[in-house]
Amino acid sequence: MFSKWWHYALALIVSLGVVGTALAGLAAALIYPNLPPLEALTDYKPKLPLRIFTADGALIGEFGEERRAFIAIDKVPDYMKQAIIAAEDERFYTHGGVDTLGVLRAATSNLLAGGAREGASTITMQVARNFFLSNEKTFTRKLSEAMLAMKIEHNLSKDKILELYINQIYLGQRAYGFEAAARTYFGKPMRELSLAEFAMLAGLPKAPSRYNPVVNFPRAKARQEYVLGRMKTLKFIDPPTWQAAVQQKLVIRQTRPQAEVRADYAAEMVRQTLFEKYGESIYSSGYRVVTTLRRAQQAAANRAVWEGIADYDLRHGYRGPEKQISLPADQAQRAAAIASALEDLAPVSDMQPAVVVSADAKLIRAQLQDDTVVDISGNSLKWVANWAAGKKGRQLAPGAVVRVQAVGSKPQWRLAQLPEVEATLVALNPNDGAITALVGGFDFNRNKFNRVTQAWRQPGSSFKPFIYSAALEKGYTPATLIDDAPLSVSAQETGSTVWEPKNYDGSTSGPVRMRTALTKSLNLVSVRILQGIGPNYARDYIRRFGFDPARHPPYLTMALGAGSVTPLQMAAAYSVFANGG
Repeated sequence: MFSKWWHYALALIVSLGVVGTALAGLAAALIYPNLPPLEALTDYKPKLPLRIFTADGALIGEFGEERRAFIAIDKVPDYMKQAIIAAEDERFYTHGGVDTLGVLRAATSNLLAGGAREGASTITMQVARNFFLSNEKTFTRKLSEAMLAMKIEHNLSKDKILELYINQIYLGQRAYGFEAAARTYFGKPMRELSLAEFAMLAGLPKAPSRYNPVVNFPRAKARQEYVLGRMKTLKFIDPPTWQAAVQQKLVIRQTRPQAEVRADYAAEMVRQTLFEKYGESIYSSGYRVVTTLRRAQQAAANRAVWEGIADYDLRHGYRGPEKQISLPADQAQRAAAIASALEDLAPVSDMQPAVVVSADAKLIRAQLQDDTVVDISGNSLKWVANWAAGKKGRQLAPGAVVRVQAVGSKPQWRLAQLPEVEATLVALNPNDGAITALVGGFDFNRNKFNRVTQAWRQPGSSFKPFIYSAALEKGYTPATLIDDAPLSVSAQETGSTVWEPKNYDGSTSGPVRMRTALTKSLNLVSVRILQGIGPNYARDYIRRFGFDPARHPPYLTMALGAGSVTPLQMAAAYSVFANGG
């Protein structure tokens, strides 16, 4: 009787197997004809962002919802391929899209664990899911994924499938594909990564948010070591190489990828121009724009603006902390309070946000966003001496939210502050008009107003050469004598009230040659020259230099730069002199 019971049980199992196989076969027969065509794979066109470069190849801007950078399979380092295969699909090059051994192993593991603990998705199945299917956990979707994986295997080579996977998979921080992830997490292209860094990236596909090294480095590190262990087991690396990779210290970028040289205002000008012409497609079509900027000149321009503004701020004194917070006595609560205060404060130039944790007349200690505590002492305290000593009712107490920066070849920390003034700089090549450097303000993220193109300002005496140029066209010569004597202009000529212009220092020199008058920037001579050639003629003449006549009313005050220009207009106009007209 016992023997018969086993016969019945075995027959039942076999019957269920046959029925299950038949149902799966029927489902496959129904699903396979309805699988999507593979044009999206055979004619792969990833959503690549707009990327903007200097003339010598430095990245200055990237615009797009997804961070992507396509890389051909023959450019992918072997360690990267091996790390991915070790982490995701060790039999990738031998199975036909579905790893039967992997399915059996996962089923056994899940049965013993009493739940779904382990998956059996191959790299090909992940490609199928990423390109064509949703992430819903249903039998129909899983069967469609398996069938589609087999269809992909029949139509594409293994290397092509791996290339699609490497470029399409989401890896956290808006990064799609391993090349984009390399730049996002490590700030360098894939070809420059170490084995330890390859393994860190290879651990991300399983759960990008869970193993994100920016969010949870310990968990990401544990996953990386698992990947390295799998590589050793599969004999992709030997024990000494494994040991060195496990011990390597990894430096993860904590912020969004920075451009190779800061040129945010120029990049935005390019983006606006392309958007007006091509619309939303610029964010996904992979446009690669090369500007006329030069990396070294742009970096020098940035330094000139930043250091110039910082020096101005130093001369005008410290204005105090950005805000004050309360620091609890409990260490955990204190850490949380500091993290909260700094959470939404981004670095500006090289000025890092920090919270003062202790302060007296000789030493200030401040904690940065990464929990580093820096000391400010000695000469670095002179600028804020009154605040540090609590003089004149000012006090720099623990809990003050401040800015700090490292200065000097042997970096020393000092207190800084966000400037209240702004500056701009633009440099042109006078031979072809190419813009080689452009800085529209101190920091684009604080203020997107581009002073190079949008700031209309009175040019003052810097406008005089254009009036003198108009005079030369009218027959004046550098040796022409003009009287540098007191002058009174009637209300009829000014259009308002009587005007009595004066030289900067109030002096007069009598008759002087035009070349001397320009050299000394004599206001009285400049006004007399404009009187001689006529304001309307001069107004029309300056059009040749790129100025807008509508911005320069035809009055004698035009001789002293009372109209409006932008810095870019001035740079372009002066280049006319530099290139000989």
